[in-house]
Amino acid sequence: MAVYRVFSAEFRVAVAERILNGESVSAISSELKIKRSVLYRWRDWYRDQGAAGLSRRKGRPPGRTASAVARRIAPAAAGDQRVAELERRLGRLALENDFLKKAFKQVKEARSKNSASGEMRCTGK
Repeated sequence: MAVYRVFSAEFRVAVAERILNGESVSAISSELKIKRSVLYRWRDWYRDQGAAGLSRRKGRPPGRTASAVARRIAPAAAGDQRVAELERRLGRLALENDFLKKAFKQVKEARSKNSASGEMRCTGK
């Protein structure tokens, strides 16, 4: 099982400031043995929210829960999403219906050819 390191807010601020001062993210990543993606994330949080952005707890950012996102969607937008979903479903069903009609027509034609008088039927043995 992986061992997770926990970095203090001060450490993350110092690293973010080093990045913003022009040091190479790759060099810092190699030096500290921290993934570059994590360093970029720290830099972005520090740039957007300052030191407070790096002192937040782990987990989903505040205000980003699924229920909060659902509440922010306007009722009209939710209705538009539902209409779009139903239109996609209708399109898939129409394609399926067309396919089944063609298949049924081919089976019907094959049966009528097999039942014609004077022809040998295939028995499948």
